[in-house]
Amino acid sequence: MPDPGHNPDLHGNVPDSSPVALVIVDVLNALDFPGGDAFLPRALKAAENIAALKSRAARLGIPSIYVNDNGGRWRSDLRELLDVCTREGVPGRPLGRLLRPAPEDYVVLKPKHSGFYSTTLDTVLTYLGCKRVVLTGLTLERCLLFTANDAFLRDYSLHVPRDCTAAIDADDEAAALRILERVLGADTTASTNVDLERLRDRARAGERSRA
Repeated sequence: MPDPGHNPDLHGNVPDSSPVALVIVDVLNALDFPGGDAFLPRALKAAENIAALKSRAARLGIPSIYVNDNGGRWRSDLRELLDVCTREGVPGRPLGRLLRPAPEDYVVLKPKHSGFYSTTLDTVLTYLGCKRVVLTGLTLERCLLFTANDAFLRDYSLHVPRDCTAAIDADDEAAALRILERVLGADTTASTNVDLERLRDRARAGERSRA
Protein backbone atom coordinates (compact mmCIF):
# COMPACT_ATOMS: atom_id res chain seq x y z
CA MET A 1 0.00 0.00 0.00
CA PRO A 2 1.50 3.38 -0.95
CA ASP A 3 2.14 5.99 1.72
CA PRO A 4 0.03 9.09 0.93
CA GLY A 5 1.98 11.03 3.55
CA HIS A 6 5.21 10.90 1.56
CA ASN A 7 3.86 12.29 -1.74
CA PRO A 8 0.31 13.30 -0.81
CA ASP A 9 -0.76 14.20 -4.37
CA LEU A 10 1.09 11.34 -6.13
CA HIS A 11 3.41 13.82 -7.86
CA GLY A 12 0.42 15.88 -8.99
CA ASN A 13 -1.50 12.96 -10.48
CA VAL A 14 -4.10 12.89 -7.68
CA PRO A 15 -4.59 16.54 -6.70
CA ASP A 16 -7.95 15.95 -5.00
CA SER A 17 -8.76 14.78 -1.50
CA SER A 18 -12.05 13.07 -0.78
CA PRO A 19 -13.25 10.29 1.53
CA VAL A 20 -15.89 9.37 -1.08
CA ALA A 21 -15.43 8.67 -4.79
CA LEU A 22 -17.83 7.94 -7.62
CA VAL A 23 -16.54 5.01 -9.69
CA ILE A 24 -18.07 4.57 -13.15
CA VAL A 25 -17.48 1.17 -14.78
CA ASP A 26 -17.52 0.45 -18.54
CA VAL A 27 -19.95 3.14 -19.66
CA LEU A 28 -17.64 3.99 -22.57
CA ASN A 29 -18.97 0.95 -24.32
CA ALA A 30 -19.75 0.25 -27.97
CA LEU A 31 -22.29 -2.43 -26.93
CA ASP A 32 -21.16 -4.29 -30.05
CA PHE A 33 -22.02 -7.73 -28.71
CA PRO A 34 -24.99 -10.00 -29.48
CA GLY A 35 -28.00 -8.42 -27.77
CA GLY A 36 -26.32 -5.02 -27.41
CA ASP A 37 -29.09 -3.21 -29.29
CA ALA A 38 -31.74 -4.75 -27.03
CA PHE A 39 -29.71 -3.88 -23.93
CA LEU A 40 -29.26 -0.23 -24.93
CA PRO A 41 -32.52 1.19 -23.50
CA ARG A 42 -31.76 -0.15 -19.99
CA ALA A 43 -28.10 0.83 -20.25
CA LEU A 44 -29.07 4.32 -21.36
CA LYS A 45 -31.49 4.75 -18.46
CA ALA A 46 -28.71 3.77 -16.05
CA ALA A 47 -26.36 6.21 -17.83
CA GLU A 48 -28.85 9.05 -17.43
CA ASN A 49 -29.03 8.37 -13.70
CA ILE A 50 -25.23 8.16 -13.48
CA ALA A 51 -24.92 11.51 -15.25
CA ALA A 52 -27.29 13.14 -12.75
CA LEU A 53 -25.43 11.58 -9.81
CA LYS A 54 -22.08 12.65 -11.26
CA SER A 55 -23.30 16.23 -11.56
CA ARG A 56 -24.32 16.23 -7.89
CA ALA A 57 -21.01 14.70 -6.89
CA ALA A 58 -19.05 17.36 -8.77
CA ARG A 59 -20.87 20.15 -6.95
CA LEU A 60 -19.79 18.58 -3.64
CA GLY A 61 -16.17 18.11 -4.68
CA ILE A 62 -16.54 14.31 -4.92
CA PRO A 63 -14.30 13.04 -7.73
CA SER A 64 -15.42 10.69 -10.50
CA ILE A 65 -13.20 7.82 -11.63
CA TYR A 66 -13.93 6.11 -14.94
CA VAL A 67 -12.82 2.47 -14.97
CA ASN A 68 -13.12 1.06 -18.45
CA ASP A 69 -12.12 -1.83 -20.66
CA ASN A 70 -9.09 -0.88 -22.69
CA GLY A 71 -9.30 -2.82 -25.93
CA GLY A 72 -6.74 -2.30 -28.65
CA ARG A 73 -4.09 -4.60 -27.18
CA TRP A 74 -3.03 -1.82 -24.77
CA ARG A 75 -2.31 0.53 -27.65
CA SER A 76 -5.50 2.53 -27.18
CA ASP A 77 -5.90 5.57 -24.96
CA LEU A 78 -8.93 7.54 -23.76
CA ARG A 79 -9.20 9.52 -26.99
CA GLU A 80 -9.18 6.40 -29.14
CA LEU A 81 -11.62 4.65 -26.80
CA LEU A 82 -14.07 7.57 -27.04
CA ASP A 83 -13.71 7.63 -30.82
CA VAL A 84 -14.59 3.94 -31.10
CA CYS A 85 -17.55 4.19 -28.71
CA THR A 86 -19.11 7.31 -30.23
CA ARG A 87 -18.87 6.52 -33.93
CA GLU A 88 -22.00 6.84 -36.03
CA GLY A 89 -23.96 3.58 -36.00
CA VAL A 90 -22.31 2.12 -32.90
CA PRO A 91 -25.06 0.85 -30.52
CA GLY A 92 -23.42 2.35 -27.45
CA ARG A 93 -22.87 5.79 -28.97
CA PRO A 94 -25.50 7.50 -26.75
CA LEU A 95 -23.69 6.28 -23.63
CA GLY A 96 -20.34 7.78 -24.64
CA ARG A 97 -21.93 11.05 -25.70
CA LEU A 98 -23.83 11.35 -22.42
CA LEU A 99 -21.01 10.33 -20.09
CA ARG A 100 -17.94 11.70 -21.82
CA PRO A 101 -15.29 12.23 -19.10
CA ALA A 102 -14.61 15.81 -18.04
CA PRO A 103 -11.02 17.14 -17.85
CA GLU A 104 -11.04 16.87 -14.06
CA ASP A 105 -12.17 13.23 -14.00
CA TYR A 106 -9.83 10.30 -13.44
CA VAL A 107 -9.60 7.47 -15.97
CA VAL A 108 -8.30 3.95 -15.30
CA LEU A 109 -8.10 1.39 -18.12
CA LYS A 110 -8.50 -2.25 -17.12
CA PRO A 111 -7.55 -5.55 -18.82
CA LYS A 112 -10.21 -7.80 -17.24
CA HIS A 113 -13.53 -7.71 -15.41
CA SER A 114 -12.54 -6.13 -12.10
CA GLY A 115 -11.58 -2.48 -11.99
CA PHE A 116 -8.89 -3.38 -9.45
CA TYR A 117 -7.19 -6.20 -11.33
CA SER A 118 -3.77 -5.04 -12.64
CA THR A 119 -4.82 -1.36 -12.59
CA THR A 120 -4.01 1.81 -10.66
CA LEU A 121 -7.52 2.13 -9.17
CA ASP A 122 -6.53 1.21 -5.62
CA THR A 123 -3.59 3.61 -5.77
CA VAL A 124 -5.82 6.47 -6.94
CA LEU A 125 -8.37 5.76 -4.19
CA THR A 126 -5.61 5.57 -1.58
CA TYR A 127 -4.15 8.94 -2.54
CA LEU A 128 -7.62 10.49 -2.60
CA GLY A 129 -8.04 9.31 0.99
CA CYS A 130 -11.17 7.47 -0.09
CA LYS A 131 -12.97 5.11 2.29
CA ARG A 132 -16.41 4.94 0.62
CA VAL A 133 -16.96 3.98 -3.01
CA VAL A 134 -20.16 4.75 -4.89
CA LEU A 135 -20.01 2.15 -7.65
CA THR A 136 -21.99 2.55 -10.87
CA GLY A 137 -21.89 1.30 -14.45
CA LEU A 138 -22.12 -1.80 -16.62
CA THR A 139 -22.83 -4.58 -16.48
CA LEU A 140 -24.15 -5.33 -13.02
CA GLU A 141 -23.69 -9.11 -13.11
CA ARG A 142 -20.21 -8.98 -14.63
CA CYS A 143 -17.67 -6.15 -14.41
CA LEU A 144 -19.49 -4.15 -11.76
CA LEU A 145 -19.93 -7.18 -9.49
CA PHE A 146 -16.29 -8.25 -9.94
CA THR A 147 -15.19 -4.71 -9.07
CA ALA A 148 -17.47 -4.66 -6.02
CA ASN A 149 -15.98 -7.94 -4.80
CA ASP A 150 -12.48 -6.51 -4.95
CA ALA A 151 -13.56 -3.26 -3.28
CA PHE A 152 -15.05 -5.33 -0.45
CA LEU A 153 -11.78 -7.26 -0.05
CA ARG A 154 -9.98 -3.94 0.30
CA ASP A 155 -12.35 -2.77 3.05
CA TYR A 156 -14.04 0.03 1.14
CA SER A 157 -17.59 0.83 2.21
CA LEU A 158 -19.81 0.11 -0.79
CA HIS A 159 -22.75 1.95 -2.27
CA VAL A 160 -24.21 0.61 -5.53
CA PRO A 161 -27.27 2.68 -6.52
CA ARG A 162 -29.54 0.14 -8.19
CA ASP A 163 -30.77 2.62 -10.78
CA CYS A 164 -27.20 3.45 -11.88
CA THR A 165 -26.46 0.01 -13.26
CA ALA A 166 -28.10 -2.68 -15.38
CA ALA A 167 -27.63 -6.35 -16.18
CA ILE A 168 -28.18 -8.00 -19.54
CA ASP A 169 -30.55 -10.55 -17.99
CA ALA A 170 -33.27 -9.68 -15.44
CA ASP A 171 -32.71 -12.84 -13.38
CA ASP A 172 -28.97 -12.15 -13.24
CA GLU A 173 -29.72 -8.59 -12.14
CA ALA A 174 -31.78 -9.78 -9.20
CA ALA A 175 -29.13 -12.34 -8.23
CA ALA A 176 -26.31 -9.78 -8.42
CA LEU A 177 -28.22 -7.34 -6.25
CA ARG A 178 -28.74 -10.07 -3.63
CA ILE A 179 -25.02 -10.79 -3.56
CA LEU A 180 -24.18 -7.11 -3.27
CA GLU A 181 -26.58 -6.63 -0.37
CA ARG A 182 -26.26 -9.89 1.57
CA VAL A 183 -22.66 -10.88 0.95
CA LEU A 184 -20.83 -7.60 0.32
CA GLY A 185 -22.96 -5.42 2.58
CA ALA A 186 -23.52 -2.85 -0.17
CA ASP A 187 -26.16 -0.17 0.11
CA THR A 188 -28.22 -0.39 -3.10
CA THR A 189 -30.50 2.58 -2.42
CA ALA A 190 -31.57 4.32 -5.64
CA SER A 191 -29.46 7.33 -6.56
CA THR A 192 -32.30 9.79 -6.03
CA ASN A 193 -32.28 8.81 -2.35
CA VAL A 194 -28.50 8.83 -1.89
CA ASP A 195 -27.41 11.82 0.20
CA LEU A 196 -23.88 12.34 -1.10
CA GLU A 197 -23.22 15.26 1.21
CA ARG A 198 -24.13 13.14 4.24
CA LEU A 199 -21.93 10.28 2.99
CA ARG A 200 -19.03 12.66 2.57
CA ASP A 201 -19.49 14.30 5.96
CA ARG A 202 -19.88 10.95 7.76
CA ALA A 203 -16.71 9.66 6.14
CA ARG A 204 -14.83 12.81 7.16
CA ALA A 205 -16.14 12.48 10.72
CA GLY A 206 -14.90 8.89 10.76
CA GLU A 207 -11.45 10.05 9.69
CA ARG A 208 -11.34 12.62 12.49
CA SER A 209 -12.41 10.08 15.10
CA ARG A 210 -9.54 7.81 14.10
CA ALA A 211 -6.97 10.62 14.14
